[in-house]
Amino acid sequence: MKRLFAILAAMMVLLFLGSLVIGPAKTGIGENLVALLAGGDGPLPLIMREIRLPRALLAVMIGGGLGLAGAAMQGYLRNPLADPGLIGVSSSAALGAVLAIQTGFAAMGSLALPGAALVGALAGVLLVMLLAGPRGSSLTLILAGIAISALAAALTSLVLNLSPNPFASNEIIFWMMGSLADRSMTHVSIALPFILTGGAMLASLGRGLDALTLGEDAAEAMGINLHRLRLTLILGTAAVVGASTAVAGAIGFVGLVIPHILRGFVGGRPGALLWASAMGGAVMLLAADIAVRMVLPDRDLKLGVLTALVGAPLFLHLIYRTRRAGQ
Repeated sequence: MKRLFAILAAMMVLLFLGSLVIGPAKTGIGENLVALLAGGDGPLPLIMREIRLPRALLAVMIGGGLGLAGAAMQGYLRNPLADPGLIGVSSSAALGAVLAIQTGFAAMGSLALPGAALVGALAGVLLVMLLAGPRGSSLTLILAGIAISALAAALTSLVLNLSPNPFASNEIIFWMMGSLADRSMTHVSIALPFILTGGAMLASLGRGLDALTLGEDAAEAMGINLHRLRLTLILGTAAVVGASTAVAGAIGFVGLVIPHILRGFVGGRPGALLWASAMGGAVMLLAADIAVRMVLPDRDLKLGVLTALVGAPLFLHLIYRTRRAGQ
């Protein structure tokens, strides 16, 4: 266990430094780091502090938050196919952002677009909690999330279909692909409180998720309040996924794939998997963000497209393994 955390921590530090020094500017590693730490005049300190540092920080925050949320959701539902977007928060956050772009509200300031996405995420999670009820089952929660996701996706398609402005439609489509490019410290300051709060809520569920592996009756006999656990899970996931979608667009498969990859290294314990998945998610998103800069440096390859291209085959492999295990 300690070796796994040490390896993930080392990979995260190396990839974070790599994210800071890799870019179109033809400068050396030492020169980049000096510009970041010492500052000074010229374009390089500005590039390091206002472009590359926020991008690397957001990759750690969003990747770690999505990995943590995915592990918590899979532990609660006891299903390796569960995803943090299952409760409909990402779709409703995307709908809020799409409406802001279409109506022109997003042009009113740097906070308008992420603010609208956070409002959409809040509305989505409130609807899920209302539909699922305070004492609803896990199946009810899943069905409520699917319903909200489908409704938000349908409304998003309707906005695109009826949009009279092709430029707004293009902006919506590119935003929905997910990216960390052109983000600033303002985006970091918007997402950080939500991701930290949601992450802390999810990290506190370790004991309850471990107890749930024995069944709900056994967990309640051990003193676990399942209603409080579910509420904490929903609110924590909503904060993490909503803030991530608000500042970076739709980035999928991180919360689905990373817990699956790391589960065998922690002995299948949901509590231990939480922290491992948080670090693994940060590693995956840092690596993917570096890759989009290196694979097609002259084209704007979107981060969400790359994570989907990597995550979808792994997801199909997971489905195949799950089917084989059930036979």
